[in-house]
Amino acid sequence: MHNMASLVGLLNVDKPAGITSREAVDRIERLTRPARCGHAGTLDPLATGVLVVCVGPATRLIQYVQQLPKHYRSTFLLGQRSVTDDTDGEVEILDDAPQPTRDQIEAALPRFLGDIQQVPPAHSAIKIGGERAYDLARRGERFELPPRTVTIHSLKIVEYQFPVLELEVVCGGGTYMRSLGRDLAAALGTAAVMSALVRTAIGPFTVEGAVSLNGLDADTLRLHLQPPLAAVGHLARVELNDKQLTELRHGRPINAPRSGRGAGGSSPGGPPVTNSEYAGVDLTGRLAAILFEKHPGQLWPARNFEC
Repeated sequence: MHNMASLVGLLNVDKPAGITSREAVDRIERLTRPARCGHAGTLDPLATGVLVVCVGPATRLIQYVQQLPKHYRSTFLLGQRSVTDDTDGEVEILDDAPQPTRDQIEAALPRFLGDIQQVPPAHSAIKIGGERAYDLARRGERFELPPRTVTIHSLKIVEYQFPVLELEVVCGGGTYMRSLGRDLAAALGTAAVMSALVRTAIGPFTVEGAVSLNGLDADTLRLHLQPPLAAVGHLARVELNDKQLTELRHGRPINAPRSGRGAGGSSPGGPPVTNSEYAGVDLTGRLAAILFEKHPGQLWPARNFEC
């Protein structure tokens, strides 16, 4: 019998359409109990593609997976709208809606690049006073979600044949594709609903390398589990000897290495990531700690891992 309590790592799962990210995690957690699971980055029920599920102590790495760039293929229907900003809601086709040309769409894209302000959809999982926005919206309650800063690294048209517009997007965490389609359409004097969404990658985790949710059982899950180090490939790496590991596990600092990659890494598939955190690995190459430079020349443990 397998000892599931010892499970630790990351699963790259291809989430099917029609279920929530939480439902996907619940199905995996039934296989990993008593080890807990958590996902890094919600996908709408309509969406498919990469869902990174952290298992056991690796749940403490969720925030690092969320720092990785996300790649999407988003399909929108122009000249249509719904309260959910996608086709899961009741869709209204606008009368005499303008039909933007490809050149007009291309001209509008640059204003949505870089750090932009985005209002999340009313039907989203964001909490307002302890309740999910979509629960308030379904009850017909009036509320406003404040805009927040999101980052779009790249945005290009894959295909356009009115009313269908397919975009390829690389962005940071917290970006809503439904909102992007809604706002782009508004800039073109029309409306849009999202009809399909595939998350093709989160950093090094690609949809081609993802495992089907239906293909997982207690045995195959272990085969597809990736090491915790896969979550922090964008952090600078420091090799730790046994003495340093002992110091860190007692909550004490170690001297920073004089040479190395520095505090900035390069996130696969995206722009450089710069911060003062390091991935500390033991002599076997396993993730042992996340370190941060509290004072110049000193690395302190932010998290220790026994995995």
